[in-house]
Amino acid sequence: MKVLALGGSGGMGRFAVETCMEFENISEVIVADINEEAAIAFSHSMNQKVSGLGLDVTDLNALKKAMEGADVVINTVGPFFKYGPPILEAAIETGCHYLDINDDWEPTIEMLKFHKKAEDGNSTAILGMGASPGLTNMLGAAAIQELDEVETLYTGWTMDGAAPEEESSQSGVNAAMIHAVQQMTGKVRVHNDGEPKMVKPLKQVTVDFPSFGEFKTHIFGHPEAITFPHHFPSLKNSMNLAHGSGFGILKWIMRLVDWNILSVEKAAGIVQDLSSSIREDLETKGVETGIDMVRNSLDEPPSLYALAIGNKNGQKASCGTTFRASDLISMGEATGIPLACGLKLLIDGKITKFGVFAPEGAIDPNDFFKELYEISDLFEKSEEVGSEGLKIINIFRSWL
Repeated sequence: MKVLALGGSGGMGRFAVETCMEFENISEVIVADINEEAAIAFSHSMNQKVSGLGLDVTDLNALKKAMEGADVVINTVGPFFKYGPPILEAAIETGCHYLDINDDWEPTIEMLKFHKKAEDGNSTAILGMGASPGLTNMLGAAAIQELDEVETLYTGWTMDGAAPEEESSQSGVNAAMIHAVQQMTGKVRVHNDGEPKMVKPLKQVTVDFPSFGEFKTHIFGHPEAITFPHHFPSLKNSMNLAHGSGFGILKWIMRLVDWNILSVEKAAGIVQDLSSSIREDLETKGVETGIDMVRNSLDEPPSLYALAIGNKNGQKASCGTTFRASDLISMGEATGIPLACGLKLLIDGKITKFGVFAPEGAIDPNDFFKELYEISDLFEKSEEVGSEGLKIINIFRSWL
């Protein structure tokens, strides 16, 4: 199969390309970036399957021409509120399968509406196959499997150390930082009491996580709050949450944006500097940075998790899921490697549905975590992993 990697030399895309170029069922990977020089230079550092191409994704004719020879498009070009819907539509119209790392809830609503068009064209599109969304969706799907009925689903993560990758084709303020500001200002959509609702972000929420106990976190606008009720209509509540040491400062920065004192771009630059400062502070203290998927104690919230609350055997119950990885990983790895994992499942025939889906709507979490174990270095390979794949995550059950 031939893969077109849009933004493939960026901070997130490069990890997906580096991983998927080793897949036997992939014959060619074309790295397309508006920075042609960076795309070609990056491709030369990869294996012989990878080539570079200069491409402006806003030029729809050039975009569709690049897609015509591809079987699958993987899209890491942000911000997705701007580029997600037109790129997805172009992929469907050219008969390509599609995966991305879309982390904006607004375009997710619009992109899910392409479901019938993709289904009629025998195309599969997976939205948000990164860290959050992505890993969190698969953790949520695994938690849901543990309960008989689920009423509430939380996904959550830490912002500490979540700084942009230093090596990237992108310059200036990082698109992920612009996205973060937009998801912490104005109003965001959650699912509450069985209905979609618009609420102020950063509102404090107390979570009671099995084995961890209660901890405080904050509402953060993300697609998981939209997609879980979309794929699991019986859910009454769904929210994405974030925590970290810098939220006191972040709240004031976001107020200045809401009051039109700071622009989104200026605030994004401040958030980027703050994230880098927190990362440097962690490094100074001898703590590796990135997404910490392993906690040696239960004294603080897990860094990446899902929590399902409902019923088990007729009793109220909850199930929390986190990773049991062997080390810490960067934002780029935590985003790009899951994207490559979703691609592997697609080309190997493990994703069989046609249409547009979030990960939890089309991917079996057992298949996902088993494949993630196989293709990545996130886990000690000496560990025994069962065929169900779930042994590589921690499962915390309230009834045990």
